[in-house]
Amino acid sequence: MGTSNSSRRSFIKLAAATPLLTQIAARNLYAQAATAIGKDPRQNVYTRLGVRTVINCRGTWTYLSGSLEFPEVRAAQAEAGQHFVNMLELQRGAGRRLAELTGAESGMVTSGAAGAMAAATAACMAGDNDKYIWQLPDTTGLKHEVIMMGGRSAFDSAIRLTGAKLVLAYSPEELANAINENTAMIYTTNLGEKLQRELAVAKDHKVPMLLDDAAGIPPADNARLYARMKIDLYCFSGGKGLRGPQCSGLLLGRKDLIEAALMNSAPREGSVCRAMKVGKEEVVGCVTALETWLNLDEKKVYSEWNARVDRIRKLVDTVPGVKTDVFIPDDGNRFPTLKVSWDQAAWGFTTSDCVRKLRENNPVIEVLGSDNPSLVTAVHEGNPNRKEHKEADHIELVSMTIQPGQEIIVGQTLRAILSAAQKGKSAS
Repeated sequence: MGTSNSSRRSFIKLAAATPLLTQIAARNLYAQAATAIGKDPRQNVYTRLGVRTVINCRGTWTYLSGSLEFPEVRAAQAEAGQHFVNMLELQRGAGRRLAELTGAESGMVTSGAAGAMAAATAACMAGDNDKYIWQLPDTTGLKHEVIMMGGRSAFDSAIRLTGAKLVLAYSPEELANAINENTAMIYTTNLGEKLQRELAVAKDHKVPMLLDDAAGIPPADNARLYARMKIDLYCFSGGKGLRGPQCSGLLLGRKDLIEAALMNSAPREGSVCRAMKVGKEEVVGCVTALETWLNLDEKKVYSEWNARVDRIRKLVDTVPGVKTDVFIPDDGNRFPTLKVSWDQAAWGFTTSDCVRKLRENNPVIEVLGSDNPSLVTAVHEGNPNRKEHKEADHIELVSMTIQPGQEIIVGQTLRAILSAAQKGKSAS
């Protein structure tokens, strides 16, 4: 009976995948025909430089060039590039538009969320006083301590480079005790109830708080939620879920602090954040990305993302012994994500083996495993949040960065790799 039920389940899974397998066969025939007449669809500006393109199933990682811009963003940047403009006037104009869109008092476009962290820190220490702006990163005589909720992170160099000293706290009680006359800012990445409790302490002590929710869009309403919460400063990455220019970010919040952040940033010569330059194209593109998100039907977008990973799941499910599940993370990168697992010990095939096999393709296929190729390994040294590296018990495929049609390539490739691994296990 058990064998009969197993065979029936396998038949049902194969039947579900049959339309996709038919598409794969047709796609392969088309690719062969195109190559035969000298029209290789894989040729582009990157391949001409000897660089392989990537089918990105890992998500909006900076080392994988973030996300792909909305068509509206590309068009707006092309238009912006046809004119000269005063950058300070442009940033202030963008700030007014961001205020209209979000309910925040003002905003500015930064060089990513890390650039927002640096500009916010400089603003909270030096304000808009040119004497102190020129003095940084020397913080003599200035409030210069930044309380890091939850401890250090791989991104805190964006705060330290301004001259700020980090003070670590792990609870609202520790936060309250850490605040003193030298406290310039509180930094947090916490959300929900934790954020509410920390914000209450910050308001009670009249210390500005910066919320770093780099991957917080979507949902786009987060841009308005944090304004309603009256958080002093909050930031998003422009090149992640926002789908703006990769080298951009948004810093929103109090008008006085945004103006001070702008005074500590490019194009101002002598400012500590001068090197973190954003161009007119990034400013216009990032604002356009937020406008685009706020006009989208997010339910429809999520439905399309779900359909993409579901097609991969149907193909992978045809391999005996593979388990799949679709979920949406509740912290960052809140996109439908496919989890794929198998008995690594029994198969003699680890998630790292699978990641390596997928990277051998052309184009490369990137999925989320246990490795982080972009991490400076010394980040772990002396870090109380250090996590010991261990083999992941599954791989994840993030829907948002998978482009239409790529799910068929990914599903078939992953199916072939896992099928070969499973058969190798059976033969041993």
